[in-house]
Amino acid sequence: MKKIVFAFLFSLISIAMLGQGSLYDFKVKDIDGKDFDLSSLKGKKVLVVNVASKCGLTPQYEKLQQLYEKYKDKNFVVIGFPANNFNGQEPGTNEEIKSFCVLNYDVTFPMMSKIDVIGHNKAPIYKWLTLKSENGKMDAEVQWNFQKFMIDENGHFVDFAAPREDPFCDKIVKWIEN
Repeated sequence: MKKIVFAFLFSLISIAMLGQGSLYDFKVKDIDGKDFDLSSLKGKKVLVVNVASKCGLTPQYEKLQQLYEKYKDKNFVVIGFPANNFNGQEPGTNEEIKSFCVLNYDVTFPMMSKIDVIGHNKAPIYKWLTLKSENGKMDAEVQWNFQKFMIDENGHFVDFAAPREDPFCDKIVKWIEN
């Protein structure tokens, strides 16, 4: 009987530990192809956004930059992940994407290398962001470009905002300010 109880308790603990990873478990490449260890963001709230240069939502770059400027000194950062998963709306190279963002929107928040955010080649970080079994919180499949994922100061998934939600929506601002 003790063995059965022990096995049951061990199973419960193992299940509870699933999906307990954090943003800090990932290393990615920045837009210049350099390694970027996301654990360097410990202590900051992070807004992860899949971005695209030829999308109807592309003007959100401006508000994402404004949000970053307003809160960057309050332990907050925006991170952009270019992705070409929706109607070919991010066809450029990393160099072209970087140039577009700087020239058109004065983007200074960290931009990462282009990745896949859906499908068979979905980047590991986006598997974590979108699957409850990975993040321990909820499923949040990427609906379109400019979906915003909120990560707390401890690297844990908090929530997401749909692509059409303004970067300054109450949900995001209240989360940053609290």
